[in-house]
Amino acid sequence: MKTALTIAGSDSSGGAGIQADIKTMLANGVYAMSAITALTAQNTTGVQGIFEVSPDFLGQQIDSVFTDIRPDAVKIGMVSSEALIRCIGERLRFYRATCVVVDPVMVATSGARLLSETAVSALEAELFPLAAVLTPNIPEGEVLSGMAIRSGADMETAAREISERYGCAVLLKGGHDLNDANDLLYRDHTARWFRGKRINNPNTHGTGCTLSSAIASGLALGYPLEEAVERAKQYISGALAAMLDLGKGAGPMDHGWNLANRPCAREV
Repeated sequence: MKTALTIAGSDSSGGAGIQADIKTMLANGVYAMSAITALTAQNTTGVQGIFEVSPDFLGQQIDSVFTDIRPDAVKIGMVSSEALIRCIGERLRFYRATCVVVDPVMVATSGARLLSETAVSALEAELFPLAAVLTPNIPEGEVLSGMAIRSGADMETAAREISERYGCAVLLKGGHDLNDANDLLYRDHTARWFRGKRINNPNTHGTGCTLSSAIASGLALGYPLEEAVERAKQYISGALAAMLDLGKGAGPMDHGWNLANRPCAREV
């Protein structure tokens, strides 16, 4: 069985972070493992608290995985400090990790910055050079490209700038009121659009985690990057279209479910 490692934070509500990653990887046919960067008190409405692990302990988790069950792909999600970022980079270089998907969790959908400037610089220096593909959203794409993104043409310019600056493929995710659900993959001086239709589903907690984990799963299974992205888009569209709601009729919990828990959305 092919294997994948997620290096990310834990989401106590189960909708994002390593919980979403593990569910997505299993649903896409790979054996999932994890190295936890932080524990969070979190639900679909926000993050109430963060408890970081130490760099030494994060390194031990990564060592434990690579020395026993080597991952065929690695997904990196939320990493909140420069020290943890440098630990991940050093360990992945040591083990010569391949098929690395970096979801640069830098800017919230609201536009709020989630990482300090020094941590962003560490991401750029330590993790981006290891990436097979980066998966920024529009606000993150603006930070990485240094330009405003207001149109599809802007997405193409920004994706090209990011790809050429960091020497890796970039999947710039649409949405954010810019387009329906059209994502742009830029690699090797070539752009390809992956078209999608916006689905009116309020339960979108964990969409970024789910998409990047599905891409990592596809790479672990040996699919070329473009096919891995296409399969991931189909998976997440099926998940959203299922319109399931765990909190239905649950009183104070009636704020929705998460994407990775759409068990019958699509067989992979």
